[in-house]
Amino acid sequence: MAAASDSISVVPLTKSENGVAGLATVTATVSVDYTAYPPPLGLSKKPAAAVAAGADKPPRTPAQAEMHEEVLLHFQNDAYRIPGVQNGKLLEEEKFWLSNDCLLRYLRATKWGSAKAAIGRLEGTLKWRREFGMYNLTAEQVEPEAVTGKEFVFGYDTHRRPALYMVPSRQNTEESPRQLQFAFWMLERALDLTGPGVESIVLMINFADKGKNSSFSMAKQVLDILQMHYPERLGASLILNVPFLVQAFFKMISPFIDPVTRNKMKFNPKPVEDGLFKADGLVKESGWGGSRNFEWDHEKYWPQLVRMCAEITAKQMARWRRLGARVGCDEWDYKSEDVVDISPTVASKAAKPGAGPEVEAAAEARLEPEPSAAADDAQAPPGSIVDAPPEAETEIVSPATAI
Repeated sequence: MAAASDSISVVPLTKSENGVAGLATVTATVSVDYTAYPPPLGLSKKPAAAVAAGADKPPRTPAQAEMHEEVLLHFQNDAYRIPGVQNGKLLEEEKFWLSNDCLLRYLRATKWGSAKAAIGRLEGTLKWRREFGMYNLTAEQVEPEAVTGKEFVFGYDTHRRPALYMVPSRQNTEESPRQLQFAFWMLERALDLTGPGVESIVLMINFADKGKNSSFSMAKQVLDILQMHYPERLGASLILNVPFLVQAFFKMISPFIDPVTRNKMKFNPKPVEDGLFKADGLVKESGWGGSRNFEWDHEKYWPQLVRMCAEITAKQMARWRRLGARVGCDEWDYKSEDVVDISPTVASKAAKPGAGPEVEAAAEARLEPEPSAAADDAQAPPGSIVDAPPEAETEIVSPATAI
């Protein structure tokens, strides 16, 4: 680490020595660190057999494999149209979104009840994304919401999940559709920064300074969208400096929070001591306990975040097109630099004796994935939730499916 008078900034490189986009640590003359992180690379490898067998997720039964195949074929059909919308033919962006990982997230979100249930849930999200204008929403449209730094993406936790910070005291606008658009535009950018094998983010909320909190109706609207249209995308939610009024607010909204989602909420944690973050991946301000001297500078941070995410998406789309531009592509394949065609059908063969060398070599090159959502919930470190509000002890059943 540099001396206290220096600033360590992590900046994106187009190519590193091994030909893969990477990070460079440089000593800068500025007094604060404002940079965003590109996805981390250089991670540990996993044996081909373990990856092929899906060892990072609970094993699927024959019935679940059949459901998966039914959902995949449903959306791969050239004649498929999104029901109930004009021009229902899938857009290129929608085919890209319908990755193999996405299909599995929705199957798990519907508790593997049936292919029909997962298809219905997926189609609901396809309709919502169109109605919300997700594919036409630009940085320029939401930028007025961003100028105070009330939300920013910075660093990664120990599971390589991007951290999306929210600072309520920096609220600079009245509630409006644009506020909602900004919230989910930023969530999408955080997801852009997930590396190979990572499917979720960490939400970081700090109530250290007094600010204008969201209304009940706005908070419930955000919660409903998260739970319905972003299943398994929230890895954890760390909430600091929770005042009494905010605890009362959580108590009011808790009946609408799925129990699995609620278990991911950690109140007043110590992220470094609890092993959730390394100090150099966490901001120092307002009690987070990291070593990064992050100070918001909109003119520096915002253009870099927008440019970085656009470049990452463009590269991934290009790889996805080379893979055939099909529904059901594995996210790992288009998030990695080396593109090898491992469709769900081909990947399943790798678990069997005699799998082709191309499949085994590609699987061997894959990176260690993040723990599954189920594993995160089941293996939360003791003491990682500190001073949780009393309502966290109450078992509440909600029809909404967990994030």
